[in-house]
Amino acid sequence: MRASRLLSLLLLLQTRGRMTARDLADELEVSVRTVYRDVESLSAAGVPVYADRGPDGGYRLLEGYRTRLTGLTTGEAESLFLSGMPGPASQLGLGDVVAAAELKLMAALPPDLRSRAARIRERFHLDAPGWFRAPDDVPHLQPVADAVWNQQRIRVLYRRWARPQQVERVLEPIGVVLKAGTWYLIARTHHPDTQPTDTQPPDTAPAHAAPRTYRVSKILTLQPLPQRFERPPGFDLAAYWDAYAARFEADSYRDQATVRLNPNGLQRAALLMPPVMARAVHDNAGPPDPTGWTTITLPVESLRHAHVEFLKLGADIEVLDPPPLRAMMADTARALADRYLH
Repeated sequence: MRASRLLSLLLLLQTRGRMTARDLADELEVSVRTVYRDVESLSAAGVPVYADRGPDGGYRLLEGYRTRLTGLTTGEAESLFLSGMPGPASQLGLGDVVAAAELKLMAALPPDLRSRAARIRERFHLDAPGWFRAPDDVPHLQPVADAVWNQQRIRVLYRRWARPQQVERVLEPIGVVLKAGTWYLIARTHHPDTQPTDTQPPDTAPAHAAPRTYRVSKILTLQPLPQRFERPPGFDLAAYWDAYAARFEADSYRDQATVRLNPNGLQRAALLMPPVMARAVHDNAGPPDPTGWTTITLPVESLRHAHVEFLKLGADIEVLDPPPLRAMMADTARALADRYLH
């Protein structure tokens, strides 16, 4: 375990350059004191690790030093072939690149690892989109990805839900995310009329907007612009997306409904309801009453959405509150009875 951590510390310094003890500790998920001990061990083993003092200091390797301890373990080699996503890679224009890289990796692996990697490819396959839906048509994904990589502004015509539905935007694209088969662009809106300061050239004028999320399939036209931009300092794409996804769920499920579920309804709810509601069924369910029914308060998108979701459970659910939703369920039940019993 410690040998693996020492190698990880060494590779972090080799790939990222100067890093503070705090940064290393966060990356390795250990204490700062452990980092101090590990650095001393590397130095004792002859690895040229140096400490720079001052506010911009940290640990670094001697200029030009490169370790040769970069061989893959069995698990690492196997995991690389599990991470391949041919569909999304092709959408990004990287299908041939990924295939070539995998061929080179296979050729470089020792025979025993090569056979294990081949078995991984034969026995595991990743299909990102959800059931009963085709992936989005994303004709502008490749130029979006190019703009993200090259830090290049783009002008897009975007279709949104609000009116006017089609809007033109100049965007500074800073990341792309694939979520359940759907591609999203994370970008700041640039205002062309923003005047640069005396110390800023026109091509680096600041954008006065926080990053926003755009669905790539909603981009109707895209024009790359000659201007480049600076990425937001310290922007963490994964952290942004986690916060956005949590906020999106919270904003989407603002209403509540109180229901009763029998044992069969509890089981079916976990399979038929959207993830947010299914989690609430699991987390909020108390002990059943003497008749075996459980009362639960669930988050719902709206009365209309809740009406559709609850009808999936048929007679295994009873809506208690709010009264308008209970009335909607009763009206549907009466209509069904009239249709089938008369």
